[in-house]
Amino acid sequence: MVVLRREIGDVLRDARQRQGRTLREVSSAARVSLGYLSEVERGQKEASSELLASICDALDVSMSVVLREVSDRVAVAEGLTVPDSPAELAAAWRRPQDGGWSRTDGELAPVG
Repeated sequence: MVVLRREIGDVLRDARQRQGRTLREVSSAARVSLGYLSEVERGQKEASSELLASICDALDVSMSVVLREVSDRVAVAEGLTVPDSPAELAAAWRRPQDGGWSRTDGELAPVG
């Protein structure tokens, strides 16, 4: 089962490590305790949207990029490939009986 807080933590940790920064540096910049940030990165604590925004600001990474990466990871865990274009994404939200998308061989495919 996919646990969203773990995926968010993994993405945040990856971003911090790619920058070569320590937990202490990021926690100070985000104005959050080092212990709490560590728990968020390990998926033990659920970050509020405000806390997530502070951490993203401290990492100089947009929240949309973090959430997109999380979304892509969840899709892979679910055996799906997320559509990239706005038109494909909009179509994915339609019900299958209305010509939307269904899962076929690990990808979203048109129904009908």
